[in-house]
Amino acid sequence: MQLEVSLGLWQDRPADEVITTAALADKLGYRAVWIGEMATWDAFALGAHIGATFRSSSLVLGPFAVAVRDPMMIAMGAASVAAITGRPVEVALGTSSTVVVEGWHGRDRSRSGQALEESARAVRALLDGAKADVDGHVVRTQGYRLRLPAPRSPLVVAAFGPRALEVAATHADRLVLNLVDPTLAGELVAAFERACERIGRPRPRVALWAAAAVDPGAASVDQLRRSVVGYLAAPGYAEMFTRAGFGALCEYAATRPHPADLLARVPAELNEVVGLVGDAVAVEARMRSYLAAGVDDLVVVPSATDDDPAGAHTLEVLVDIAGRWAADGR
Repeated sequence: MQLEVSLGLWQDRPADEVITTAALADKLGYRAVWIGEMATWDAFALGAHIGATFRSSSLVLGPFAVAVRDPMMIAMGAASVAAITGRPVEVALGTSSTVVVEGWHGRDRSRSGQALEESARAVRALLDGAKADVDGHVVRTQGYRLRLPAPRSPLVVAAFGPRALEVAATHADRLVLNLVDPTLAGELVAAFERACERIGRPRPRVALWAAAAVDPGAASVDQLRRSVVGYLAAPGYAEMFTRAGFGALCEYAATRPHPADLLARVPAELNEVVGLVGDAVAVEARMRSYLAAGVDDLVVVPSATDDDPAGAHTLEVLVDIAGRWAADGR
């Protein structure tokens, strides 16, 4: 098992707190620090800043929304971070959400699966130092080659639906799943394995993002409750939460109420469905459940509050658990 950290980028916390979280993750020996991109930091700028101080952790940049970032931008940014920091850099691709792609950026997300496949082909070639010649239905690039040393970054694909899983099976060095319970994680891992078998390649490693709060206080509970609101009516996710016993909540979410009204109905127990939340014993049991489902790498998104600034307590407990497992040969 590999234990990694994804910076939470919590909107209710100071923006620069993630710099402290990243430094702590590196000090504690987490294998990698993931830097996503949504509403706060440019991932390449933050990656160059924090990575320059790292001694043990590598960097995973993204997932980048393929309808927003074109392959040349992604490859050039990754090569820049690798050159500045001297750290290994992985690149993650995904389709992001309608709110981010169409609302914030004003881009078309209607052919997101096609864009993901075409971007994966182009980014893979560029990261390896080759020219990418992709004349796709959505993504086009021709003639560019990196001027900086090619980072030869492993490619990570974020997937949930069948089309994205096929793209990951074809192009990815790792698959990453987000916000799923162990049962759904197992189903997606199995579907990924079948896709890889059809293509004729061994299944790459599977990583899973999970929000984490060990011994959470009220602020952590509320922070994590807010983080799931946007998923309650989403296809696939709604079925998962319904199966976990929250069907009435998902039916209400499907009526598209005001987010504040929906949040008011989200119980604290929902955090435990898709996260590592509770005392150390409960969190360790949940980690075992994910590993039993076929997940290889756990990417923890630590809650950060005034009770646990930068998620320090959560990160320390989780790395202690992983250390005991390693000592036991698990």
